[in-house]
Amino acid sequence: MTLFLLVVPKSFSQGNTEYTGGYKVSFNEDGTKYLRIIAWGQFWAQYSDDVPEDASNLNLSVRRARILTYTQLNKKFLILTHFGLNSLNGSNLSPTGKGESAQLFFHDFWGEWTLSKNAAVGAGLHYWNGISRLNNSSTLNFMTLDNNRPSWAVLGLSDQFARHLGVYAKGKVGRLQYRVSYNEAITNTLDSGNDPTPNGRAVYRGRELLGAGEAGKVVQGYFDYHFLDEESNFLPYKVGSYLGTKRIFNLGAGFLNHRNGVVVMDEVGNMEGEDVNIFAVDAFYDAPLGEDGSAITAYAVYQNNDYGRNFNLGPYGTGNMVYGHVGYLVPGPNTKSRLQPYLSYQTRTIDAIDDNTTRWGVGANLYMTGHHSKLTLEYANSKVGNADGMGMITLQAHIYL
Repeated sequence: MTLFLLVVPKSFSQGNTEYTGGYKVSFNEDGTKYLRIIAWGQFWAQYSDDVPEDASNLNLSVRRARILTYTQLNKKFLILTHFGLNSLNGSNLSPTGKGESAQLFFHDFWGEWTLSKNAAVGAGLHYWNGISRLNNSSTLNFMTLDNNRPSWAVLGLSDQFARHLGVYAKGKVGRLQYRVSYNEAITNTLDSGNDPTPNGRAVYRGRELLGAGEAGKVVQGYFDYHFLDEESNFLPYKVGSYLGTKRIFNLGAGFLNHRNGVVVMDEVGNMEGEDVNIFAVDAFYDAPLGEDGSAITAYAVYQNNDYGRNFNLGPYGTGNMVYGHVGYLVPGPNTKSRLQPYLSYQTRTIDAIDDNTTRWGVGANLYMTGHHSKLTLEYANSKVGNADGMGMITLQAHIYL
C-alpha cells in the first residue's frame, strides 16, 4: 500500500493562512481513507505574591502536552484517540517518569458511526458534553488564557477530566445543532476524602455509597442555534476565537442530570441521595469588524448549579454563576503577528457560605501564526466574599501543529 502525505482543503479557522487544514496521512489517492494527527503544548510561567513563606513566587510548568488522532476508512465510521498530560510541574515530576507521578492518560477514546448526512452516534470515553459551550471548549484555541474553570462543571465529580464514559448522539436539524449523551458516573471522585455528616453538606459520592443502580448514570445535552455562519460539529471541541475568519452568532442551552449523584445525612445519621442538576444558557459572537482585519469575540453564560444541599468544593458549589469575556483583535493582515487584548469576569453565588466569589482577568494574545504559535499574558484576581483578592500573573507559550 502506498502512503501519501497531503494537505486537506483550505480552512483558516485557526487564524492563519499558512495552515490550510493540516497534514493527513492518506491511504488512497483521493484522501477518503486517512489518519489525522494533531499535537499541541502549552508552557506556563506563573508569578504570585500570595504564597506561603517557603514557596516560590515564580513557578514553571507544562500546562498541557497532548496528541490527538482520528481516522476514517470511509465516511461511515470514525475512531478518535486523544492522550497526554496536564499541569506537569516540579512537585509532581517523577525521578524516572514512572509511578504515581506519571500523568499520561487517555483524555478521549471513542468510535462513531454515521446514521445520515446530519446525524451520528458514538460510544467510548468522549467529550460530547452538555451544559454550555465552555463545557465543550477546545484547548487548542482559547481566547482567554484558559477555560473558565467552573464551566467544566463535573470535572472529577462524575467524569474523568471532563470526559464521560458512555454513548452519545450528535447532529443538526436545520441551523440547530445538538449533542446528547448517556454515561457512566465515576466511583472515585474528587470528594471521596469527605464523609457525610449529620445535617452537613452534600457529598459527591452517590455511586460509591448508594451503588451504581441508584446513582450510576449521568444524562446531559447541549443545543445551539447558529444564526450566521454554521460551525462544524465533526468534532466536539468548540472554538474559542475565530480571529475574524468567520461570522458566528449562536444562542445555546444545555443541562446535566446525575440522579442521586450526591449523598446527604439527616440529624440521626440516615443517608439519602440527592440529584445533581445543572442548567445553562449562553451566547457566542465572533465576527470581523471591517476590512482592516479587526475582529471581536464575545461570550456570556448564565449557569444554575444544583449539587445538592450546601455543596461547596473548590470551583464547584450549589448556587448560580454568570461569566463573560470579550476580546478585540487589533487590525492587521493574517500573515503578520496580531494582538488581541481581552477582559473576563466571573461571579458565583455559593449557598453554603451565603456569599459570592468573583474572578476577573485582563490579558492579551500575541498571535504569531494564528492559534498555532501564540503568547498569552494574563493577570487574574480571585476573591471570596470580602476577603482580600489573590492575584496571579501568567505567561503562556502555545504551539499547535
